[in-house]
Amino acid sequence: MNASTDIGYRGATACVAAGISYRQLDYWARTGLVEPGVRGAAGSGSQRLYGFRDILVLKIVKRLLDTGVSLQNIRTAVEHLRSRGVSDLESMTLMSDGATIYECTSPDEIVDLLQGGQGVFGIAIGKVWSEVQGSLATLQGENVDDGTVVSGQSNDELAQRRKLKGA
Repeated sequence: MNASTDIGYRGATACVAAGISYRQLDYWARTGLVEPGVRGAAGSGSQRLYGFRDILVLKIVKRLLDTGVSLQNIRTAVEHLRSRGVSDLESMTLMSDGATIYECTSPDEIVDLLQGGQGVFGIAIGKVWSEVQGSLATLQGENVDDGTVVSGQSNDELAQRRKLKGA
């Protein structure tokens, strides 16, 4: 599965792929930390749809929170990530000392940061990217154009029969 922009994932699917609770997802959407890039909520009963990049950022936010970075610093990092191209993200490593978040795009930058004493931990976004791709490969999304359900790439025999029957 690729990082296609024409497939959206409902909140519950985004939670599973990012490893967060629905309560966190809802709070982050309402406060503007990570808003759904495919379709926002448009009143009661409407479904938010998250894109691959949104889920990638959700998982990064979760990792940063787990390591003790403040939500305020995470907001700054997310704003920076939004300004970057998708291909830039895949080769980036985020380093932090628990207070400040640094972007590194080369091994030399990581070494310089560690030698300067700033970096304590790092998040290789390419690795998180692969994890999100793997999670989404087994989950359902929606085609943005027509709302049809798009199944994950399951290769088992039962899934193939269901697909053939249209079930």
